[in-house]
This record gives sequence, structure tokens and C-alpha cells, in this order.
Amino acid sequence: MSGAAPSLLWLRHDLRLADNPALHAASDGPVLPVYVLDDAAAGRWAPGGAHRWWLHHSLAALSAALEKAGAPLLVLRGEATALIPRLAARIGAATVHAGRLHAPWARQRDAAVAKALAAEGRGLELHNSALLVEPDRIRTGQGNPYSVFTPFARAVMALGDPPPPIPAPARLRGVAHPVQGEALDALGLLPRAPDWAAAFPEYWTPGEHSATARLRAFIEDIAGGYEHARNIPGQDGTSRLSPHLHWGEISPRQAWHMAAGIGDATARQAFRRQLIWRDFAHHALWHRPDLPERPLRAAYADFPYQPDAALLRAWQRGRTGYPIVDAGMRQLWRHGWMHNRVRMITGSLLVKHLLQPWWDGAAWFWDTLVDGDLANNSMNWQWIAGCGVDAAPYFRIYNPVLQGEKFDPDGHYVRAFVPELAKLPRKWLHRPWQAPEAVLREAGVALGRTYPRPVVDHETGRARALAALKSLKEAE
Repeated sequence: MSGAAPSLLWLRHDLRLADNPALHAASDGPVLPVYVLDDAAAGRWAPGGAHRWWLHHSLAALSAALEKAGAPLLVLRGEATALIPRLAARIGAATVHAGRLHAPWARQRDAAVAKALAAEGRGLELHNSALLVEPDRIRTGQGNPYSVFTPFARAVMALGDPPPPIPAPARLRGVAHPVQGEALDALGLLPRAPDWAAAFPEYWTPGEHSATARLRAFIEDIAGGYEHARNIPGQDGTSRLSPHLHWGEISPRQAWHMAAGIGDATARQAFRRQLIWRDFAHHALWHRPDLPERPLRAAYADFPYQPDAALLRAWQRGRTGYPIVDAGMRQLWRHGWMHNRVRMITGSLLVKHLLQPWWDGAAWFWDTLVDGDLANNSMNWQWIAGCGVDAAPYFRIYNPVLQGEKFDPDGHYVRAFVPELAKLPRKWLHRPWQAPEAVLREAGVALGRTYPRPVVDHETGRARALAALKSLKEAE
């Protein structure tokens, strides 16, 4: 071991020590872990504001863990295509180890880095750090990528349990001559004035230790009722692991194997299907690199959206007049996250009732979600818009009033995030514009002043959406 050549560990979306195949492969000899903030390569898909908040704190936690293990983290900013080969040459690394990424821009960058390294007799070795199964391992019987989730899930399940997680190394050996990098604060990842992320720490603690603790708490305290509770936004019924998985603070293999501790078989299966759904999104992005920008169903390229900046802003700010939608959008702004059921309701209202382009919704989520994964965000928006893989039919238009009454029947969620409606009786909470004037006065609600009227009537919005769909089909 003492004679092993140094390795460069290029960390990206695998910010952990346990079950990190790239770290495991690099740890046979001296290792230099490095994170490169490369906004130029990512372009429009550079980390959004909420991403950057999480990334700062995740890197801080990872840096402390690596320092304790014996191989301090190097943080750099710039173009990885130049920095990684230069750094490998500086420390004499024969191999650069990294977790495989699936976004098209990252694949292009990895190819360029591999080419530059190969010109110097070095190699780039990519490892599966982010998924249960790599996208190119799963094909239909005809050899095609899957476009429907259920058979994809069956194919993944047929492979059996993924390999067991790799333990974190007890000790690492750093390189002999440390390299000077950037101070984490110098990257400017945190918001300053105003600090719109001020409430995030009340809800989130980034880092591998917190990710593992959250998973354990979910399995021990929540998961037994997961199949039902995950649809109720007013209670803590979901795993809330999505940002930890996105940044690789915990691996899907760890989550899969720890889920064996969920005593209820139905709940265990429901949770594991969510992990497979995540793989499905990356499968779609791998085989259709245009997923974030173009509808997968070609006919929808000409869908008659009606972009309206005022409607988009009302939706973004939680001022649509539909309480369940406004609660979701305000939760997103306050916590950098939104309950999954409410994501579907808010997305449906934007794309269907308001006829706003799905990519405008996806862009807002990208900037405001701490878990804004490109594959998941793109696939899920195309799903709700009816134009992607395994898509919900466009004519399935959620009624935001009925959705609120079904999934937030006691109003806990709406009262928490739309406090101006908190005193309304349950009967009127999800339809305040229908409440008698005396009830509104008693609750301190003045429609149009303290709380907006609906930006569009449900039936009007539904009819307009169906007419748009009909016009599209007639034009085919």
C-alpha cells in the first residue's frame, strides 16, 4: 500500500464517505479529494439559489469528515476540463475517480476530461454512485429504453437487491504535498441581502451524518404508515431524503437496504418504488438528453400555451387564490422544498388552468428547490404536462379545491403557510371566495385585499385547457 500511486477523487454528487465507490477505489493509496464549482460547464443548469445554499453546507460537512479521516478536501472554482487534468499531473495521479453523472452537459465535460487525461497517459474511471442501476443496463425485450414506469420497475426488481453498501473507510491517506484551494466562503454560495434562506436551517441540516439520521428516523417513526401518510402534506409522512439523495450524502443502495427495517411490506414496497422512480428519471434523461428542454411527445412542441408574466408571478409567489396551491408555493419559498402531492397540484394549475409553459414551472423549481435534480425535475414536469414518458393524460386536470379538501381535510397545511386564512372554518378554507361575507369578516379575510380571489375559475380554466388540447389534436 505504501508504494501505491496517488489518486485524485473528483467529488460531484457523491458528497459522502460511506458507500462511495469512487472513494473506495481511490483509497488504496494517497488520495486528494477535490470539488470543483464549474458553473461555466453547467451553463443554464448551474446550481440554482437553493441548490447553492445546500451545497455550501454539504461541502462544509464533507470537509470536516474528510479532514478527520486524514485526506482534506480541496475546493476549486473554474473549468474542470482544465483544472482536473492539471491537478492530476501535479500530484502524479494515474487515475481520476469520480461518480458517474447523467446530465448531458456533465457527460460532455467528462468526455473532454477523459480525453485530456488520456493524452497524458492518465485515466478517468467513473463509478455508479448515484443510482440503483445504471441507465444503460436496463432495456426492454426489444432492446429499447423504457418509456413506462411499471415495466421499468419490474425489470429493476427482477435484478434483485442491489449490492450491499460499502462501509466508510476508517482512515484515508492524504497526498504528500497539499494543494492550496479556495476557502468555501469565497465561492459565494450563500445568499446575503436579503437572506431568503433564513428559515432553511429550521427544516434542513445538510451532510452525510444528517442524511443517515433522517433515514433512520423515517424508518423507525414514519415509514409504517408511508403508503397513506405520504399523500398528506399537513403531516411529516414522507422521507424528505430527496436533497440528501440529490447531493449524494446518502446513496440509494443505503436507502434500499435500510428499508428492510420497515416492518410493513406494503410501505416498504411503496418506499422502494420511489427510489426506482428516481432511477427511471435518470434512465429517461440518459436516453433522451433533450428531456429538460423539449417535450418527449413531439406533438406537444406546438401546444398553444399562453405565456403571461403576471400569472406566472402570481403562481410563483403563492397568490393564485387557491389555498392549497398558495400553501405549496409558499412552502417552496420558505423551506426550499414542497410536498410531492402538492407539487402535482401546483404544477397542474400552472400548466393547465393557466396555460403557462411547463418549462417556466421547471425553471422556478430549479432555482428554488434544494432537491432540484435535473432528471427528476424535468421528467416530473413533463409528466404533469402530459408530454413526457409515462405521462399523466393532459385531460387529467386536478381540481385544486377538491384536492385540498381530500389531502388537507383539517387544513393543517394551508393554515401553516397561508396564515391570513387561518381563522376560516374548515368548510370554507379551501374555497374562501364562496364563504358568506359574515364568515370572512369574522375570520379577518378581505378577498382581493388580504387574500386574492382565484386568478381563474376552475371550470373556466379546465374548459380552456381541454380546448387547447383539442386544437392541438386537430392540428396533427
